Amino acid sequence: MSRTLEHARVDLPHLVTALPGPRAAAVMERDRRVVSPSYARGYPLVVERGEGSMVEDVDGNRFLDFNAGIAVCATGHCHPRVVEAIQKQAARLIHMSGTDFYYEEMVALAEKLAALAPGDVERRVSFCNSGAEAVEGAIKLARWATGRSKIIAFYGSFHGRTMGALSLTSRKAVQRAGFGPLIPDIVHTPYPNCYRCPFGKQPDACAVECVKFIEDTILKTIAPAAEVAAIAVEAVQGEGGYVVPPQKFMTELARVAKQNGILLIFDEVQSGMGRTGKMWAAEHFDAVPDIFAVAKGIASGLPLGATVARADLMTWPPGAHASTFGGNPVACQAALATIALLEEGLVENAARMGSYMMERLREWPARFPVVGDVRGLGLMIGVELVRDQQTREKAAGLRDRVTSLAFERGLLVLGAGDSTLRLCPPLVITREQCDFAIRTLEECLTKAMGEG
Repeated sequence: MSRTLEHARVDLPHLVTALPGPRAAAVMERDRRVVSPSYARGYPLVVERGEGSMVEDVDGNRFLDFNAGIAVCATGHCHPRVVEAIQKQAARLIHMSGTDFYYEEMVALAEKLAALAPGDVERRVSFCNSGAEAVEGAIKLARWATGRSKIIAFYGSFHGRTMGALSLTSRKAVQRAGFGPLIPDIVHTPYPNCYRCPFGKQPDACAVECVKFIEDTILKTIAPAAEVAAIAVEAVQGEGGYVVPPQKFMTELARVAKQNGILLIFDEVQSGMGRTGKMWAAEHFDAVPDIFAVAKGIASGLPLGATVARADLMTWPPGAHASTFGGNPVACQAALATIALLEEGLVENAARMGSYMMERLREWPARFPVVGDVRGLGLMIGVELVRDQQTREKAAGLRDRVTSLAFERGLLVLGAGDSTLRLCPPLVITREQCDFAIRTLEECLTKAMGEG
């Protein structure tokens, strides 16, 4: 398809100004003066509106969003049914605080999440506003339910930036530097990044070694099993580079947890809500977490999170944990509309489009010497860029150059990990849009390699 024909289509990019355009540049200057400099912006995008997988900036440039608002807009931007649900609820009741009163929207969503949760066990739900808060709730519940204090987390993990979630996070030094002391009794251990195994093993052996380290070293030295409340793990590491662990890892991790009375907390904030081609990434591993955290895609852009746990664990008394805005009726209705759309075909579309993309992307290591690994589940795909496929030396600068070149061509992608391209489009993505993204990234890789 020619670029001219592409420009005539509203479901593909079309750029009308240099980037950033004049209005975007003006907004960015205003932002520079008043907004926290801690916000990390990858490129100069100033968004005005969105629809489906497309966003338009303030200067009229149209982009294909392969970020989905950072894996949030599961049903795409401003899905008509989600918008309708929000509008109807906002006209009826915006807020009453489920912490102190009852309303049916919160009950209906809790019932739905409990029914959808992995495993045939009864569940209860505590609502909040974000993924970090959902993780905070999981930490508090695990400690309360077990009477133990220690929690094991993994290197490369990202669980959020509030103090409890940050204590589990070990992705980047800048995320933790200057904020200590963090909460005590958090212990970190290697995650099975089998492309670059910390123990120099092949995938299954890597998985076994990672769990063996917990069992034979962590639990026998600095974190006695009788003091460990939970193991907190991302079913697929997100910010760590879209790392998919082997089945063996999850199986062995569950064994160790069960044998020692330790709870399993799954962080499904980025991997949940259909992102991996199943409602929960845990389902790919036949895993049944005791507690799991959900947010991001749950309400298609409205702030909402939830800590979902076994009903026999979530028996804490009134006042032990709550949130003024968590489970807001407008956000709950957006979530119910989102889940309905996921169940009606968007989860299947994520699986189908993810398989189609992976089939094409798996050719890249043979075609591009800077592509070291392609991995993922569904529409949670990572492409790791390296300086050399033999040494597997990371190429962060190259990754950042590719994301910039893609932006200049109307494609929005961001990084994850040290040198991984993160591909996480809305679950409404079409085959034609996938083709555009793949072709554009191939052009960007070629150009970046040519630049040296």
